[in-house]
Amino acid sequence: MNNPYLRFFIILTVPLLLGFGLGYIVKPIGVKPVNAADTTFDQAFSQAAHTQDKAGQDDDPVHSSRQNAITRAVAKVSPAVVGINVIAVQQVTVRDPFAGFFNDPFFKPFFGDRTYKQEVKELGSGFIISPDGYIVTNDHVAGNATDITITISGGKQMKAKVVGTDPATDICLLKVDGKELPYVTIGNSDEVMIGEWTIAFGNPFGLFEINDKPTVTVGVISATGMKLGQLENRYYRDMIETDAAINGGNSGGPLVNSNGEVIGMNTLIFTAGQTSTYIGYGFAIPINKVKKVVIDLKKKGKISRDITAGFDVQPVDARIAQYLGMKQPQGVIVSDIQAGGPAVVAGLKIGDVVLEVNGEKVNSDSDILAVMVEASPGDYLKFKVFRDHKTIDISLKLEVPKKERK
Repeated sequence: MNNPYLRFFIILTVPLLLGFGLGYIVKPIGVKPVNAADTTFDQAFSQAAHTQDKAGQDDDPVHSSRQNAITRAVAKVSPAVVGINVIAVQQVTVRDPFAGFFNDPFFKPFFGDRTYKQEVKELGSGFIISPDGYIVTNDHVAGNATDITITISGGKQMKAKVVGTDPATDICLLKVDGKELPYVTIGNSDEVMIGEWTIAFGNPFGLFEINDKPTVTVGVISATGMKLGQLENRYYRDMIETDAAINGGNSGGPLVNSNGEVIGMNTLIFTAGQTSTYIGYGFAIPINKVKKVVIDLKKKGKISRDITAGFDVQPVDARIAQYLGMKQPQGVIVSDIQAGGPAVVAGLKIGDVVLEVNGEKVNSDSDILAVMVEASPGDYLKFKVFRDHKTIDISLKLEVPKKERK
């Protein structure tokens, strides 16, 4: 033991051995076994799952507090909303890339634009309005369809036929064979209030087939009485504007208020000509207009518009406005009047400038036609006319064209 290195090693080793021994014998205070921790987790998770199950019960006050007018309206209307898949015939024109090189009439049979018809698949939405299977949608969804398949909530599919369609108002009535089907409650679009909650139902991008139920978006009424003018052969007047998201496939679906009443039919989206995806605003046809058209479609299968005002017009340009002494170009000028027609009876004259019809400003003949689209023989048009440097009012009664009279 006279070796100093050996003594140093013994002095260093003994305390270390004693420490390891004591640490092994004595349990640390406050540390739980692993199996105890697992038991605590199982108990906590089981309790949380039990709490979630309880929260899903109808009589639970927390669950009940989450129900509101919107959720009740959705539950009420959803079963009556349908997805629509159609096969339609469209006319397609293919431009001839060599048209500029072969302008001679001799080559027209061989070159030039080609027009042909082809079948295309389209989709849209609709809503059931009666228990026996009448369904409303847009004309641009199903008006030209050769085959129509309806999917109702739950996934059941049914074949439908076109009862009648009206391109001018973009309204189409379909029928499926059914009994005791769920149907919507029709509201009053004249009572719509700007700022009130609104719900858009539909089949955007064909999601109805995936979920077997409609997609729902919520917003408010942004504006009413929107006049969007003429698009192709359709006239969109007095439209309801909403910021509830409406996308491709939503056309024909119902726009509903918080009471679960249909106040319009989703028809257009504002895209700025860039996309078919919602970017801010959608437009719906007021349900009161839909009701009027659907009644005639059910009775006759079409809307008869054999009416005439008995005059023709052309736009007022700067030259005409200056000649007539108008401050600025506006309205349309009467260029021709049918002998013995309604315009003559009303006192309208060639050279009169029509500024308004039924309180709406007139800038082209389509503005007058848009009003006449919703009129019938015997209805009156109220014109505000500029004549001899002053404004006068003229009332014109619409008539059936003489050639149509019996």
